[in-house]
Amino acid sequence: MTTMPFKAAVTVAVAVSVLCLLFSPAIAEIKKLQIKNDARSMIMFEKFGFTHTGQVSISVSSVSVTSSLARADGDRLGFFLLSDESFIQVAIELQQNPNLCVLNSKYIQLLFTFRDLSPPPNSTFTKSYPVTSPNEYNLIFANCAPESQVTMDVHTEVYNLDDGGVKDYLSAGLTQIPTIYFLFSLFYIVFLIFWIYTCINNKLSVHRIHLLMAVLLLAKALNLIFAAEDKHYVKITGTPHGWDILFYIFQFIRVVLLFTVIILIGTGWSFLKPFLQEREKKVLMIVIPLQVLANLASVVIGETGPFIKDWGAWNQVFLLVDIICCCAIIFPIVWSIRSLRETSKTDGKAARNLAKLTLFRQFYIVVIGYLYFTRIVVFALKTIAAYKYQWVSNAAEEIASLAFYVVMFYMFRPIERNEYFVIDEEEEREAEMALRDDEFEL
Repeated sequence: MTTMPFKAAVTVAVAVSVLCLLFSPAIAEIKKLQIKNDARSMIMFEKFGFTHTGQVSISVSSVSVTSSLARADGDRLGFFLLSDESFIQVAIELQQNPNLCVLNSKYIQLLFTFRDLSPPPNSTFTKSYPVTSPNEYNLIFANCAPESQVTMDVHTEVYNLDDGGVKDYLSAGLTQIPTIYFLFSLFYIVFLIFWIYTCINNKLSVHRIHLLMAVLLLAKALNLIFAAEDKHYVKITGTPHGWDILFYIFQFIRVVLLFTVIILIGTGWSFLKPFLQEREKKVLMIVIPLQVLANLASVVIGETGPFIKDWGAWNQVFLLVDIICCCAIIFPIVWSIRSLRETSKTDGKAARNLAKLTLFRQFYIVVIGYLYFTRIVVFALKTIAAYKYQWVSNAAEEIASLAFYVVMFYMFRPIERNEYFVIDEEEEREAEMALRDDEFEL
């Protein structure tokens, strides 16, 4: 019964590893896509932050347009760039004139229309375009021909040129990301070494949860290393060269271990009791499968893009599952707080119970703060930050995560006089009064 959390985490990790391997490697900022019989009026391919040396290269082939009406006009199908600032103007423009084709809008940067293609069958077109006005743009395909469907193979490359004329395939606001991830991986490696040292020096106080916490640190460090390699290869070549597979695998292992550790600490597993109650097992059995679904959604979101029809639905699935898991991990901590409050009335160990109660309340606040910052504040930073400073939200998320790990590991470190086991007879009476006051206030 005590090994259940380990077995569950390992089993699911193996399962998701197989799932990740079934996906083809991410093609990042060099994309090769197939569009088949698509009737959408707009297809967004990608979003990219360009500097004054930005370039967009597009190649389309095997193009065919079928229409139930008259033959589609080539001028009403094509590719264009649109900045976020111009989205509102275009929306207003289309609202005022519903018959206007977006390709004729004055707020877009038109790249080419299907009139520029060589005659069918197997129409082809290849051209590169400089981005003269630095900004973050959406690369979009528009189909203004009524009741028509488009089939085509699309190859796109978006990049900026650095001072030496070398292509940088990461968006202008993300080009620092590989360095950020690598630096934080070093922090976690040092953290892991210090944690192992602490455990060795306090062997008598080490519990199984401490070993699981060490595995969590290792998974986090490896996750960041593979994330750094993934983004590095995308930066210099446009593709991750398989590093994305390792990134997704260790991202899943890290997330599952993090949620598992929070739940197990919240229940007092191996600290206060050697086994889990049925309701606590149910929380784990709910959270872990949901994390499988969340990480599957993460893979689909990361490996594809808004050009697939169900991309928005996968984003919604990811957000919903993440919210459910964040709520679920709070319950064991609340249960432990209630249990300690009830125990304090009967076991006559007020000082110990007060210390435990205080510790769990602090842990509850820390977890809530961590979830709030990484889900709300980081999202706000991504929304309000200029496109050149997108890396700030990533750095803020990693700083918050590192702070959370440090606080959590410090609170539940393996030392002989851990607050779980504090018994101070001289303060027993004061503790009893504090517990009674606490009960009265609640």
